[in-house]
Amino acid sequence: MDFNLDTDQSIIQKIFNSYIEFLGTSDDVQLETIIDTQNHHYLLVEVGWHNGQRIYGTLLHIDIIDHKLWIQQDGTEEGIADELVALGIPKNRIVLGFKPSDRRQITEFAVS
Repeated sequence: MDFNLDTDQSIIQKIFNSYIEFLGTSDDVQLETIIDTQNHHYLLVEVGWHNGQRIYGTLLHIDIIDHKLWIQQDGTEEGIADELVALGIPKNRIVLGFKPSDRRQITEFAVS
């Protein structure tokens, strides 16, 4: 699949929505999508309270940089890179940005 910004954004949102549906939300903890289409930042964050403790953290963070999807944070068990591939994003357009560049070289995904 060649680069198409609208398609990439749609795929990212589809993945985020599937995690929201799977994980659900409660009265105390919500999953929120933060989408900046102008600067191409996409985040899925947990916000709320659980047993008197503050919950706030980034579950997923993807940036689109130079036509590639940079996974900056992946807090899922399985990893979302394979989900992106299954939805049509080629491996050479996915960067595991949460790994050091020398470790990215030994993956099947893009280095940068």
